[in-house]
Amino acid sequence: MSPARRFLALDLGTARTRSLAVGGHAIADRPSAIVRCLAGPGRTDVASPIRHGMVADPGACLRLVRMAVQDTCHYDTRPLEQVLAGVPVAASPSDRAAVLAAVAEVAGCEVRLVEEPLAAAVGVGIDVLDPRPCLLLDVGAGIVEAVAIRAGVVIDAAALQLSATTGAGLASYALESVVDMTASLQRRLPEDVRPAARARGLLVTGGGAQQELLLRRLRAVLRLPVSAAPQPQHATIRGLMRLCLRPELASSQALSAR
Repeated sequence: MSPARRFLALDLGTARTRSLAVGGHAIADRPSAIVRCLAGPGRTDVASPIRHGMVADPGACLRLVRMAVQDTCHYDTRPLEQVLAGVPVAASPSDRAAVLAAVAEVAGCEVRLVEEPLAAAVGVGIDVLDPRPCLLLDVGAGIVEAVAIRAGVVIDAAALQLSATTGAGLASYALESVVDMTASLQRRLPEDVRPAARARGLLVTGGGAQQELLLRRLRAVLRLPVSAAPQPQHATIRGLMRLCLRPELASSQALSAR
């Protein structure tokens, strides 16, 4: 890859939006909220462009993407050549189209989408090309996804949308639902690969990954090694950047472009 080319990784989250440019020294991190002016002096409200990891307000999403892109342009004003943006595995075709449209309008270049749990796996150094399945649980503010990854592709997934999170992590009702969802995913693995997946264990990423009660419950129910990734809230954005540099780490089935 030529050093003159400019690539951008973009993680649009329900609570936080993160961006990172190739060659950048720091991850830009901002709240996923937009203040809007209303009719009348001093009247404003706060819009939430992203809910459950999906675009809920296209107009506000455009503003959010524009600010996230600008965050990375302070020391490099060259035009962008490509943006890799994350989407949940559970995102529908229309959800994915909404992200593509918003990012392409702002960036004015090719936009490729990557499923966020796959990007998170790459971001924490998992060999996603390994033919043995690996299990990953991505605990975001608005959506939690449990996935099995094999040979560069998410081969099975389950998702739980969250209405709210607390500073202490998942509420008790949501925590047990997440544990049950992950256990069901594990049971669905083909019998011939289940032992290998169990041996590799479960890695937990996302902002809620460090909730000790969640990790203990997962270990007790799944009966396999469970660990939180280092800096789990940055796993997806780091993985997106690595995929900018090494796109062969993910199958073309996991990428879409515009």
